[in-house]
Parts: sequence; C-alpha cells; structure tokens
Amino acid sequence: MATVTCYPQPAAANYHTAPLSSRRQRTYRICDTCGAHETSAVKFRLCGGCMTTQYCSQDCQRAHWPSHKVLCQHTVTQVKQVSHGYCHDENVVKMLRKFTSSYESLLGWAGFQALKVKRVPSNIRQKVLLVDINLHNNADSRRRYSIASTHVVDKSYIRDSLVLAEIQRRDERSRQNGGIGTLVVLIQCGGATEVMPVEVDAPSKITWDSRDDWAQVLAHFVENGRTDFKPISTTPKGVYYG
Repeated sequence: MATVTCYPQPAAANYHTAPLSSRRQRTYRICDTCGAHETSAVKFRLCGGCMTTQYCSQDCQRAHWPSHKVLCQHTVTQVKQVSHGYCHDENVVKMLRKFTSSYESLLGWAGFQALKVKRVPSNIRQKVLLVDINLHNNADSRRRYSIASTHVVDKSYIRDSLVLAEIQRRDERSRQNGGIGTLVVLIQCGGATEVMPVEVDAPSKITWDSRDDWAQVLAHFVENGRTDFKPISTTPKGVYYG
C-alpha cells in the first residue's frame, strides 16, 4: 500500500479559499540581456516574434537582437507549422503560451518539486517536467485548461538544437550568478509544445518546502483558474507563503 504524506500546512495559504486577487506573481522573469529580475515597479516585455524571451527595457531588447535573431525566427517558423498542421484552431499555440505565462510561478514550483531539486540539485541537468494540458471551450477564460498528465522525462526528450543551446546559455548565466542551472518545464497540448526555463538559485537560498503532492496542487489551481499560487516556505524565522 502506498504511503500518503500528511502535511501540517496546505501547499498555499489560499488553497481552500477563493482568490483575493487574480494578479499573478512574476518571480521567475529575468531579463535575457542584463539578468535583472522583474519587480512590481518594472514590468518586463516579451519579444514580439517568439513571445518567449523577455526584457526589462527596449535597450536590452535591441542589444540582444543580433544573438537572438536566429532562435526567434526559428521559433516563429515552428509555431506557424504547428498551428497550420496540428489543429484547425490556429489559436491553440497562442492559448498554450497564455497558459504558460499565466501559471509561470506555479509551473516553476511544480518543476522544482517534481525533480526534487532541493534534495538532488543535479536533477535539473538530467531531467525535465513534462506537463500535458487539455484546452476546453469554456466561456470563462480562466477555466479553459486542465492537466491531462505529468511526467518526469530525460532531458534528451528535447531534440531541438537551438532550444538546447538557449537552455545551455541560461545554465551558464545561472551558474555565473551563483545558481545551480536551469530547470526546464515542457508544456504540451497535442502537437504544440512550449518550453519554460527557470534559472534556479543555490540550494542554500531556496526556502520552499519539499512537497510530494505537487501534481495534485498543480491540477487544483489550474482547473479552478487560480493564478494566485503562493508556495509555502519554512524558515528559521517562521512559516510564510510566497
């Protein structure tokens, strides 16, 4: 019989209550040029072509363009091929990107838990979290997604050389800044895939509690249209969420 882990606190302070605000957290966004972290005072902009890389300013976006151009054009081409070849609904890729952006904090936390990064930091170099989602025709835009399945797979699952090169670049930047590398979450819907890289701090700076119920928590927040997830952290100064 499987052992069920019981936790003294829920995975989020508002797990059992209605959200106080629909405003999502932006704790994972890092400028792809200067490495600055997004704050409430500085709202980042996405590249209008690939809608993946992010920048703190137009100056940083311009500076990064010469090295980003090849990957950007490659991503745009793939998106066009998928949207015309996979499904009659050409909005599927756009919706997948919206899902990834809306649930960025939750997906990063789920990847951290699924790969057991706090206990085995080296997992981020060998494994990725694969999340399959379903899209639904729901009048409530917050309830158009559900989790079909989750899997931890080998990093070799990613075969696109340009995507792997971009992950390697982020790995190097993370280690230069004292982190341990880049955790990767792949979000799939049929033939469309979105890659979400998360640069991870050194284990000594990671305060999130380790949780084995991450898949249940992920499904709960997604299927209820909740983008206000705040993970629990136990520190010497006490327990807090966020």
